[in-house]
Amino acid sequence: MPKKLRLTGDAEADKLLSEDPFALLTGMLLDQQIAMEVAFNGPKKIADRMDGFSVTKIAEADLEEFVELCVQKPAIHRYGGSMARRVHALAEHIVENYGGKTDRIWKTGKPDGAEALKRLKALPGFGDQKARIFLALLGKQLGVKLDGWREAAGAYGEEGSRRSIADVTSAESLTEVREFKKAAKAAAKK
Repeated sequence: MPKKLRLTGDAEADKLLSEDPFALLTGMLLDQQIAMEVAFNGPKKIADRMDGFSVTKIAEADLEEFVELCVQKPAIHRYGGSMARRVHALAEHIVENYGGKTDRIWKTGKPDGAEALKRLKALPGFGDQKARIFLALLGKQLGVKLDGWREAAGAYGEEGSRRSIADVTSAESLTEVREFKKAAKAAAKK
């Protein structure tokens, strides 16, 4: 993952997300019902408490001990216990199905965008929308240009959009994404 992400406003957290595909996937998993930058800072909180961030170490951790680690204040998420269980399940899935190499989701067998989306949707805690956003994040910010990725990502793949974390590259773009989401919520209430 060669590109430098700027998702959290914290240089160390962004460095971890840029260098470790499982950290980025974990941030995406945590991105619900809390601010985006808080969600994507979750992997750094885990790394700080586990003396490093490792998909294998998380997968092999005792579940209840891992939950306790994640709910320590400041917790990794507003719903720290349930989200810790999801992170643990996600780590187990990556170890069991991808040999602990998260990027195999989009590299093994040279998948196109539709196949990568299918693989992402099969992950614990990933539904259609979360999978499409993550696919857009890979394509827009990390240079993972699978055939048909924009179509598979749907509206999240649109060039120049400001819909999701896939479009956050600075404090200014974070504000633009927030404004888009606020407007979309207001329109949905009408």
